[in-house]
Amino acid sequence: MTTLAVAGATGHLGRLVLASLIERGAAPSDIVAIGRDVSKIADFAEQGVTVRAADYSDAASLDPALDGVDRLLLISGSEVGRRVAQHTNVVQAAKRAGVQFIAYTSAPHADTTSLALAPEHKATEQIIRDSGIPFALLRNNWYTESYLQVAEQAKYTGLIIASLGDGRIASASRRDYAEGAAVVLLSEGHEGATYEFSGDVAWDYDDLANVVSTIVEREVAYKRVSSKDHRKILTKAGLDMGTAGFVVTLDTNTREGALADATDTLSTLIGRPTTPLADGLASAYAEAMAARQQE
Repeated sequence: MTTLAVAGATGHLGRLVLASLIERGAAPSDIVAIGRDVSKIADFAEQGVTVRAADYSDAASLDPALDGVDRLLLISGSEVGRRVAQHTNVVQAAKRAGVQFIAYTSAPHADTTSLALAPEHKATEQIIRDSGIPFALLRNNWYTESYLQVAEQAKYTGLIIASLGDGRIASASRRDYAEGAAVVLLSEGHEGATYEFSGDVAWDYDDLANVVSTIVEREVAYKRVSSKDHRKILTKAGLDMGTAGFVVTLDTNTREGALADATDTLSTLIGRPTTPLADGLASAYAEAMAARQQE
């Protein structure tokens, strides 16, 4: 029996990985789900998944959480600026626990890109390499669901304003990335691999505006602005200077091609095409609207 663990299981991606593992034949009793708020995965506990509470920042909580684990998916933390220390805690605990394989959700071309979010991922990749534990690096491109807020705002304004010019984004849905992670966790032969996961097709913001127009049932246009004007627009809308600067930097990265690399690596691994932008965003929008109606 091989015990599979998902660290960060209580988030959107983590829950989808758990579901995909079970759909692909893993026995719930062979799965360990690790997260801070385990009430969010109580439904998986009811299916027979072992649920353990742990926090990446609390090194003492990670040893019991990883006890008996053979293969681990480390989903990167969400606290920018704290992730290297947090991930180090997990990797060190995995080594103490005798974990035999780690898969890590990284960023596209983490070791060579200018992408603002990449340095913490690059550092984590090196920590994993230095640990001596066999590994696979899952360098996920952007999540299509990240553009849900863009669609919601455009419903009222009819505009998508950005400073990324004609930059293209090879996004895929969280479910696509989750399936890729599940395949890697379930099967052998991925040791030492670096996978550049992305959608099959890279799209630009004109494409996004067309898709959003259909979803929100009104005409939406993409307005290109300079980085300077974009920063002014964001701060006028209430963002602090630091956050506005970060958003503009990401747009600059995108304009320069940091997210444009569309490959068939993910679709080949999961055995189906990745979810098109229109389908992924429409699904996310419908789920968000349904959830609000229930509140």
